[in-house]
Amino acid sequence: MIPVLETERLILRQWQPTDFAVFAEMNADSEVMRYFPKLLSPALSDVIANKCQQLITDKGWGFWAVSRKGYSENGNDFIGMVGLNEAHADMPFAPCVEIGWRLHKDCWGQGYATESARASLKFAFEVLALNEVVASTAVANKHSQLIMQRIGMIDTQEGFYHPMLDSEHPLAEHVLYKITRQKWQNIATT
Repeated sequence: MIPVLETERLILRQWQPTDFAVFAEMNADSEVMRYFPKLLSPALSDVIANKCQQLITDKGWGFWAVSRKGYSENGNDFIGMVGLNEAHADMPFAPCVEIGWRLHKDCWGQGYATESARASLKFAFEVLALNEVVASTAVANKHSQLIMQRIGMIDTQEGFYHPMLDSEHPLAEHVLYKITRQKWQNIATT
């Protein structure tokens, strides 16, 4: 059975076919993709959504599709993806599990990324029993870094150049944040 995570306002769930078009719209939006190397074609966006869906089917977790509760008639109001992923083997901090998010720009500034990321961390530490979770982003992406800080992550000061980008690329330099289970437990109980 695939777990569904719920917060006060959100549902983190398995992907549905109706999510794909909105996800493709997000991936073709220059504001949403500002800190990614390129915009994605609808076909490539669908490949990523299918992969997210399959990983959740196979493992029971991953980058969940996020919906707002009670927003539409059937509760299926896809606003983006948030969740956990095993870091790519080429990343300097692998092997580990990382947390990430990508939300529709109409949903920015409402605390949805923070709220759903906290639910993902709870799953990581309580269900998967991980010892730590990491997150990385381009140095210029201050908004994501603020979310990392809000969920209790600490800047490791172990910056790196993304291995899949040329070192001269403006997004190549990254920061690495992490949170341990102990730190999360301390936050969760206060």
